[in-house]
Amino acid sequence: MQRTISFEFFPPQTPEGMDKLRAAWRQLAQLKPAFFSCTFGAGGSTRDRTLETVLDIQSEGLPAAPHLSCIGSTRDNVRAVLARYKAAGISRIVALRGDLPSGMADPGEFRYANELVEFIRAETGDWFHIEVAAYPEYHPQAKNPREDLLNFKRKVDAGADSAITQYFFNADAYAHYVETVRALGVAVPIVPGIMPIANFSKIARFSDACGAEIPRWMRKKFESFGDDSASVRAFGLDVVTELCERLLASGAPGLHFYTLNQAGLTSTICQRLGL
Repeated sequence: MQRTISFEFFPPQTPEGMDKLRAAWRQLAQLKPAFFSCTFGAGGSTRDRTLETVLDIQSEGLPAAPHLSCIGSTRDNVRAVLARYKAAGISRIVALRGDLPSGMADPGEFRYANELVEFIRAETGDWFHIEVAAYPEYHPQAKNPREDLLNFKRKVDAGADSAITQYFFNADAYAHYVETVRALGVAVPIVPGIMPIANFSKIARFSDACGAEIPRWMRKKFESFGDDSASVRAFGLDVVTELCERLLASGAPGLHFYTLNQAGLTSTICQRLGL
């Protein structure tokens, strides 16, 4: 079975950040990923930088996949962005609802990701491979697990080709999620999102905000290292590599790494996995 790997970046804010990112993607390109994706800030706040970053990656002959979010978008500006991507030969898009920035009252013309997926399909036919998000531990804003699963099914029914999950550290949560959506008739590949751990306190804050659970034993172990960054890094590499091994052994179709614009940890994990 062919396993795919892919890497996610965010658009840098400075020329120095762009230089660092360019070095990172050139290093990761040696692993021959299926694509590099690039995020889209809350409310479309990085729309232009996302476009520039993606076109830059694509110009080096590497497959790029921009994120496109509903929040703050209109049909007209999405239509224009799709035309620009299509003209550049980009054929994969990650379609998301996105976050409403604080103080922003108008979410735009699309309320949910399934509406955006439907619009992309209606406008561009089968040109784009459309990725959507999946939440093995359920979306933090979902009323209940059932509602979250049905939201996911709606995105697939609207025309999504595959899904990338929110990162998680519990392989059983992923296995249970896949089993449950398969029972609902969803057949698309669901690729686990993987978060390498370099800075535990940063990941802990981020996880608390987005609903990704850090198992208690893991949290306690990380906390015991205090400021010993070498131990945090070594333990992080071990637990994330082991998670990836379990996922691939259980039949996951690939891995999608949230690189935070760094190549080192992701490269090491991929080497350990023999990818």
